[in-house]
Amino acid sequence: MRNIGIIGSGVVGLLAAHGLRQAGHQVTLYSDKTPEQWLQSRPTGTAARFGLSLQLERELGLNHWDDEVPWVEGAHITVCPAPRNRLLTLTGRMRERFLAIDVRLQSHRWMKGLVERGGRIELESVTVERLEEIAAAHELTLVAAGRAELCQLFERDAARSVYDTPQRQLALMCIKGPKLRFDNLPLVPVKFNALPGVGEVFYMPYHHKDVGPSWNCLFEAKPGGPLDRFREAKSGEQVVELAKGLFREFFPWDADWFQDAELSDSQGWLVGAFTPTVRQPVGRLPSGREVMALGDTVMSLDPVGGQGANNGYKQVRNLLECVAAHGERPFGAAWMSATFERFYARHGHPTNTFNNLLLEPITPAVRELLMAQYGSDGREDNRSAVQRLADAFAENFNDPASLTSVIQNPRSTRDFIAGTTGGPWFSALARGGLGVAWGQLRQKLGLDPRTPPLAA
Repeated sequence: MRNIGIIGSGVVGLLAAHGLRQAGHQVTLYSDKTPEQWLQSRPTGTAARFGLSLQLERELGLNHWDDEVPWVEGAHITVCPAPRNRLLTLTGRMRERFLAIDVRLQSHRWMKGLVERGGRIELESVTVERLEEIAAAHELTLVAAGRAELCQLFERDAARSVYDTPQRQLALMCIKGPKLRFDNLPLVPVKFNALPGVGEVFYMPYHHKDVGPSWNCLFEAKPGGPLDRFREAKSGEQVVELAKGLFREFFPWDADWFQDAELSDSQGWLVGAFTPTVRQPVGRLPSGREVMALGDTVMSLDPVGGQGANNGYKQVRNLLECVAAHGERPFGAAWMSATFERFYARHGHPTNTFNNLLLEPITPAVRELLMAQYGSDGREDNRSAVQRLADAFAENFNDPASLTSVIQNPRSTRDFIAGTTGGPWFSALARGGLGVAWGQLRQKLGLDPRTPPLAA
């Protein structure tokens, strides 16, 4: 049995605590919030969890809300070359349903559960000076807290950190009011509207701590662009009203659906920005003692790809495997680095690459894949080639290692299209291009583009 300390009571820190406790280790979690204070705090993000992450929750007996949540079945993506213009859509089903649960609710429940399972919780805001004492008292100390003072212990990895400034201005809101299905979609999706060069908005079913099944909506605005209108917002109500105006102006096909939206709770909103960063996993304290970063502390990802929590979960599984394999040997810097590198090779690199790809202009390879899948409608009984292409793209959100390397260059993308459709890649593109051109012509005539699956 090892003696392990964990700083931070977000879902990643708590997941690691429960996993280590289940393996028989002595665990002390340091939290700056009580369970009740978590319920009264601001949300920390949408925290969508896909199939690979949910599997770990089930293994640890932490899936307390399976019978209450609004399950999500896939993704509906609309690419807009200009406001009010639906160029093309992708409607992909994922192999397993996924969900988003209010992190405030999970931290509240999981903290109490950790104590019930024999873990210890110390309530304090940990400083670097206090971290020295904690590291001296434990064989391994994990830092899964986003406080700037502690993050600064972990050096920025310049080779893996593509950006040195925020790529999006963010506005998140927990909302109730809009119905939980879209009339013209045969699945319950996360909806994603992308305006290349301007920004994105996505909204997904959400299990809120107070109102239960509802929605979480996130605007991602390119700094200084036409969607960047939330910086001066002083209240959540103001954020929601600004969002309603942007729906009418840019995405009118969902404006009526969003019109009755209101905050699910007074604290249920966030406005801000941060720089996506990969850090070195080992932090050295003034005394020379070493601590290990976990979750957002070592990899902070823009939420555009829904990868933050999922990336943290994969880190935790990797950590649990490496701790089990290490036996009774000391946890030194070499082990910490090797543990993170094992994770980064398997999951971190494709996740970082895919997420950054979504922040950039659409590449020729991705454009060709989107064109080739045009016509996907997300029906459960659809076994067509175009649907398989759409499903593969959606599944990449669950496991970015599955398709990210393919969509990084046109040749591999064309080979994938040909292999999936059983015909020449250019035939698939030509067919999709004709459909897109027809939809654009209809819009110029003032008609609905009838983009799949909206076609009659």
